[in-house]
Amino acid sequence: MPRPRLVATDLDGTLLGARGELSERTARTWRRLDAAGIESVIVTARPPRWVDHLAGITGDHGIVLCGNGAFVYDVARRRVRETHGIEPDAFHALLADLRGIDGVTLAVELADGLHREPDYLSDGIGGVPEQVDSVIALDAVDRPVGKILARTDAMDMDAFHAQVTEVIGQRALLSVSSDCGLAEIGPAGVTKAAALEAWCAGLAIDADDVWAFGDMPNDIPMLAWAGTGWAVANAHPEVHAVADRSCGANTEDGVAIALEEMLEGA
Repeated sequence: MPRPRLVATDLDGTLLGARGELSERTARTWRRLDAAGIESVIVTARPPRWVDHLAGITGDHGIVLCGNGAFVYDVARRRVRETHGIEPDAFHALLADLRGIDGVTLAVELADGLHREPDYLSDGIGGVPEQVDSVIALDAVDRPVGKILARTDAMDMDAFHAQVTEVIGQRALLSVSSDCGLAEIGPAGVTKAAALEAWCAGLAIDADDVWAFGDMPNDIPMLAWAGTGWAVANAHPEVHAVADRSCGANTEDGVAIALEEMLEGA
């Protein structure tokens, strides 16, 4: 296979280990991309505050595409460069309709962090605690919303996601980045694929010259857009169905091994 000009990856379940850790081997291999003249970028559902500890592998540009593309985040400067969010009027209409779902609790991701209603509980992911966790009345939100987070204990995950999909219609986009039942609702048209495509366009890199790695359904558009989409061994069956190639599991440095083989010409 020809070398890519750019490599993109998801984080949880893909590049990171079972506890959200970055192994020394994976960090070392990811940094080798820059030395080889290959661009790299992280594309994740994580919000900006959950990627600060990965600044050592973001390359000179220091950018992570967060929130499934809702936030273009400059890790080095701890600054959100761009927000592609749900505008306030549209958000409040969605909020009112989502509150009709049995047992639902809600939170939102804004550029400055998580803001939640009192009943919504969040402990962070991958061992990274919440750094901004403000309990507010969501009806007071007056800025673009990168993501609406919704939970319920009143029904199983599939039924909940089906109901959320029906409620939001074409107004927003439901994405699934974990199997914990969380409904992540983002702006219509904002996906990992769209964010990666825009980033590559700025570098004059075509999709055919991109490798992308992922594990969950929210990665599927990105893997389908890239010239070569990779599924890690532990990926969701729907991801394996669309991927061009597969590599080892996230717990076995699968992404690193695939990149090492490419870099060493194996």
